[in-house]
Amino acid sequence: MSRTLVRVKPQAKVRPKTQRPPLYKVILLNDDYTPRDFVVVVLKAVFRMNADQAYRVMMTAHRKGACVIAVYTRDVAETKAKEATELGKEKGYPLFFTTEPEE
Repeated sequence: MSRTLVRVKPQAKVRPKTQRPPLYKVILLNDDYTPRDFVVVVLKAVFRMNADQAYRVMMTAHRKGACVIAVYTRDVAETKAKEATELGKEKGYPLFFTTEPEE
């Protein structure tokens, strides 16, 4: 009895391409009332910046009117922007952070 070998090609597995979620920028908007030191404290607390980074970001927003702080997925960006804005509101400051899609 002879055996016949049948070769079967393995089927290629189709992997769906997973898309990266769209990214959003968190932007600090300058105002003329929130103390600079307080802005630095918020940047350190919410965005985990060291003192030098936070000071540079705050000064950039102060000079240019706004500064992109970081880029995250939409949920993270919106949560951090809201948290930082709320910290300002709690102290009675008009400190404001917003988000917009990264291009």
